Amino acid sequence: MSILAIQKDDASGSPTVISDREGIASQLRDIGVQFEQWQARETLADNATQEEVLKAYQSSIDRLNEQYKFQSVDVVSLTPDHPDKVTFRGKFLAEHTHDDFEVRFFVDGSGLFYLHVDDKIYMVFCERGDLISVPANTTHWFDMGENPFFKCIRFFTTPEGWVGNFTGSDIAKTFPSYDEFVEAYR
Repeated sequence: MSILAIQKDDASGSPTVISDREGIASQLRDIGVQFEQWQARETLADNATQEEVLKAYQSSIDRLNEQYKFQSVDVVSLTPDHPDKVTFRGKFLAEHTHDDFEVRFFVDGSGLFYLHVDDKIYMVFCERGDLISVPANTTHWFDMGENPFFKCIRFFTTPEGWVGNFTGSDIAKTFPSYDEFVEAYR
């Protein structure tokens, strides 16, 4: 179940929690974030290749590509037994922005995006079937948890792909981690 928790950026007060997809999409649309649900035409094996994953979602990918003219689309995955999981997790935990918008579709597994907009943090728990598009220059971070499990389709409009512009803020440390969030809300 996808979840959105909205809290003041000073971490005061209790968060507003929304768990219905329409409500999540509506709240995120108000800050310029696209949030959708996609369905695959076929069941994918856990070890599905990048080509098989892209084929299963081809019509949705084509629709989105027509709208945004992506220069590359790929599939990234991480499992709890990956030897570099700590390094990969650490790369995304610091608050940052991108010159390009960040588009991810969760083929499997889950992850937690934290969007810092105005004086609020929007914690968006994404899972299988969720597509999220974070606008360019939106301050955010991402947590995949201590034992990550996800497979995502990534979309890029720039040839460089993922490039983070880190803010130097340690705000991420004041909000619940992926694992704490899952324990509290799932």
